[in-house]
Amino acid sequence: MHPLDWLIVIVYLAGVVALSVWIGLRQKQQSDYYLAGNRLGAWSIAGSMIATQCSAISLIGAPAFIAIKEGGGLKWLQYELAVPLAAIGILYLVSGYKKAGTTTIFSAVESQMGAATRKTLSLLFIAGRGLATGVALYAMSVVVAVCLDLSVSNSILVVGGLSMVYTTIGGIEADIYSDIMQLIVLWLSALACAVVLLFLLESPGDALNSFDSSRLAIYQLSGNGLNDGAAYSLWPMLIGGFFLYLAYYGCDQSQAQRLLAAKDLPTARKAILLNGTLRLPLVLTYCSFGVLLGLFYQQSEWLQQMMQGQNPDFIAPYFIIEYMPTGLKGIIVSGILAAAMSSLDSNINSLSAALEKDFLGGKEVAFPGLRHPLVRARSLTVVFGLAACGLAFLFSGSQATVLVLVNAISSAFNGPILACFVFILLGRELKSPYWGVACLSAGIATNATLWLAAPQMSWLWWNLFGFVVAMVGLTLGSRRFAKAPREQCVEGPKPRHLYLLGCAAVATFAVLLGLHLLLS
Repeated sequence: MHPLDWLIVIVYLAGVVALSVWIGLRQKQQSDYYLAGNRLGAWSIAGSMIATQCSAISLIGAPAFIAIKEGGGLKWLQYELAVPLAAIGILYLVSGYKKAGTTTIFSAVESQMGAATRKTLSLLFIAGRGLATGVALYAMSVVVAVCLDLSVSNSILVVGGLSMVYTTIGGIEADIYSDIMQLIVLWLSALACAVVLLFLLESPGDALNSFDSSRLAIYQLSGNGLNDGAAYSLWPMLIGGFFLYLAYYGCDQSQAQRLLAAKDLPTARKAILLNGTLRLPLVLTYCSFGVLLGLFYQQSEWLQQMMQGQNPDFIAPYFIIEYMPTGLKGIIVSGILAAAMSSLDSNINSLSAALEKDFLGGKEVAFPGLRHPLVRARSLTVVFGLAACGLAFLFSGSQATVLVLVNAISSAFNGPILACFVFILLGRELKSPYWGVACLSAGIATNATLWLAAPQMSWLWWNLFGFVVAMVGLTLGSRRFAKAPREQCVEGPKPRHLYLLGCAAVATFAVLLGLHLLLS
């Protein structure tokens, strides 16, 4: 890159670290560090949620999937059908743990499901999210290495090290505000890439006519993903995607911790509403980038030569480094680097919160200097940051099957965990404090069996089947919960919130149908 581009990258990263230092100086206790003192507004939380959902992997992976990846195309957009529908469910879920006033969402289940289930849920999160963070750090570092012309090992150190520094200092509040900066830069970057591609394309109409028409079809109605290998057909992406989004964005500490940091329940629900309605325009932007990149790939001999034998995800970084103008290139690379870090920062902060609150429980620590709760919280963040870097180095020397295995393990947890949080909303309690652990195990075992015995089944269906098995078991081993005071009962969302998200779901379907008919 040109020295000006490097200067932009360095200034951007220095700004992120400076912001975290400024925020960190105001923190006095763990509630400031983990929950930003419960003073965050809806727009800040929603911006952070959208930024994390549409991270560097999305900006790089989605265009590659649409442009050149085998079996890819605009079918990716079918995921978006489930987003506003899942947001409706999350409006109810957030009531269950926001009213509990805890730092981790797992604490909310203890009164109805017992301490054993709470600790098991937290342990599954630490194990699953910890492994997934290592995989994500490695995957993002590969892309960043191409952009910055670094080795993968050095890229892991840059991404992991910087993420660890500003998260350790500034906590969740630094994560959220850096996410908002990243969202703005990424969105503008995707727009800039699309505009540059429009100028580079020769005869766009002819290029579109010669492009593989199957890549332009959004709705995939053939197949069901149960036994035909159609992983990207409509039904697994709509139904399985609904349970996936509901579990990940509603019952995963790394995502739900932002909602816990909201000023109150109405603020958290407003953030969910904003996220459910504003995400689609961003996704359409980087998918447009993907289509234009696919058209340009047909015309660029240099890009075709560079991509021979390469990972499809490298196409966007190669394009950015070769074709984007000086200055703009530095801004885009800064956005990619910041997006890579945003996916890591909230993970290690939430892992720290889970270990501290669900296992250490404020116990005194014998190590000198770690008795202050805030120091201990930051120290745990460093530990998880180092662990993520270590796992990324380990995965960098592993076979691809190892990465698939880790992602499969994480995916197997979603449905059963979701079942536990839906269960507490039903106003019931378990007869045995260990029955919840048994139901979680049954749900995970079901998904593991499907993975091994039904390889043609889309993994998206695991979210549904794991949920159903665990939910049936929990219901059979329960009774009406009579201990909770009236004020702790679930408070339903406002009808206008449900109406707006319903309209967003219909609008998403209509927009995607219009694009499908226009391009097919």
